[in-house]
Amino acid sequence: MYYPDSIIEEVRHGNDIVDVIGSYVKLTKRGSNHQGLCPFHNEKTPSFSVNRQRQIFKCFGCGKSGNVITFVMEYENMDFQDAVKLLADRAGVSLPKAETQTEEARRRASLRESLFGLYKTAAIYYHKTLRSDRGAEGYEYLKGRSLSNETIVKFGLGYSPKANSELYGILKEKGFSDEVIKESELFRYDERNGARDKFWNRVMFPIMDINGRVIAFGGRVMGDGIPKYLNSNETKIFEKSKNLYAMNIARRTRRDCFLLCEGYMDVIALHQAGFDNAVASLGTSLTSQQAGLLSRYSKSVIITYDSDGAGVKAALRAIPILKNVGITVKVLKMTPYKDPDEFIKALGQEEYQKRIDEAQPAFYFELDCMESAYDMGNPEEKTKFFNELAVKMLEFPDELERTNYCEAAAKRYGIPYGEFRKLVNKKALTKETSTWTNEPEPSVFRQEQKKNIKLSLDRNLFEAEKMILTWGMEEKKYSDVIAACLTEEDFQEGVPRKAAGGVFKQIDSEGKIDPAPLISLFEDTEEQSVASDLFQDENWNRIKDSKVRDRAFSDAMKRILENSNKRRMNEASQRGDNNTVMECIKAKKQISEQVKKILNRLAGE
Repeated sequence: MYYPDSIIEEVRHGNDIVDVIGSYVKLTKRGSNHQGLCPFHNEKTPSFSVNRQRQIFKCFGCGKSGNVITFVMEYENMDFQDAVKLLADRAGVSLPKAETQTEEARRRASLRESLFGLYKTAAIYYHKTLRSDRGAEGYEYLKGRSLSNETIVKFGLGYSPKANSELYGILKEKGFSDEVIKESELFRYDERNGARDKFWNRVMFPIMDINGRVIAFGGRVMGDGIPKYLNSNETKIFEKSKNLYAMNIARRTRRDCFLLCEGYMDVIALHQAGFDNAVASLGTSLTSQQAGLLSRYSKSVIITYDSDGAGVKAALRAIPILKNVGITVKVLKMTPYKDPDEFIKALGQEEYQKRIDEAQPAFYFELDCMESAYDMGNPEEKTKFFNELAVKMLEFPDELERTNYCEAAAKRYGIPYGEFRKLVNKKALTKETSTWTNEPEPSVFRQEQKKNIKLSLDRNLFEAEKMILTWGMEEKKYSDVIAACLTEEDFQEGVPRKAAGGVFKQIDSEGKIDPAPLISLFEDTEEQSVASDLFQDENWNRIKDSKVRDRAFSDAMKRILENSNKRRMNEASQRGDNNTVMECIKAKKQISEQVKKILNRLAGE
């Protein structure tokens, strides 16, 4: 289903982009923009920018961009219509009965619903198999991990047997098409054996979304197989960076914080012991999206990662990510035990609650980790540590917050506060960065695989289109030239041409260019991102001299006109239209003269 453009615009106008994004991300005003740490990838230096005037956002680190609807779609993992509904509720806009969906939108919605149904069927099959004779090995493994029948049922645990083609037959009997089964990513295919369950001979952990729908699986192999844990590939209904294991249960907890674990069994053991606030990331380091999900339900998290070196490093990575979304972080010490499951088995629920009550503020946990890298009995090493400590204080941009942490650090290590503050100020002036070797490596952002829309476009031409549209949005004399000298057909096919069509309608009806509603012309998120880029040319802020601007604009116009004429001539030549070819040859000679007139017009001559 879809809504009329007028309703979408009413919803968009009722939701200021800075206010909406500011409810998810901590933003700071910087000139005409608001900046913050990107919620779509892990970063330490803000590269995420929100523009109130244009009502658009862009991350210069990962490339995500769009309007307020696009942001909600991406952050909440919603489709377009659900994002509009959420924002309509937020703005108090009454939505009319939705109109008929486009064919493509219907296809996507149908695929998603089919995948939800398929995963539910698979989960039921795995659970029934676990309780049958064929699931004895998996059932004994879970009982050996001290799980009760109640817990097994609560988490829908299952078993995928060694005979690994049965599930495929069941899904076919249920009416699922081969297209949907392939989209599920639950099977491997080969010519001799056909479809084979990827998770064969594994205990199965269903992964559910926030609404309790099965969207993926984790599988623990029985015996010594490799890999020990196998997780679902991403699909149309599952993105591991946006979901947390057991969040569908934990979000209903009455406890005032979440316990953040590393693995499925840790979460399950804690829930069985009465800690229904335990969740875990899904086989990866904690992501900004997962932190944002946690922040919607609580502003307090206790990290309960493994106590080994890898767990400590993972905790150090997670702390700033959680802090960036406004969460207060503590770290629980489980020594001498490795993980929550092992701890609970050894010492029980009451002792674990004591460790929760004694959990260390993240700041002191970080200091302990830093201190462990230096020999504090050696004056030279101790001085190095104090210098690193001073650099760490620069992580707190707010002056009052920095003062409080400086006082705490000085008191902890017996340093005169005045001397320590001088050292911190010196580090700020020289803009020193940390050389602490025990600090975890910066997370490397791996951009998601796109449909490569930009790669299908002429990059140089796209930059020219981007320049004239951005500048036309910023200043009327440029939009007047665009309207007078170009048509929709002069732009590249695809996103640029469709966006340009919307631009010409805006100029004709309103006399100006407004990018935010144009982004909503596109349903696909990657198309929305490309459309958003068309209105965010950095040269506008870089080039201040008006004459230089005019020359750059006219050069971009020339590139577009020449490319359009060349494309028109090639198309005419292919269909044997000699008259049009001759017109294009004549037009090619006139483009330079046309550009001179554009330059004179911009100069007011």
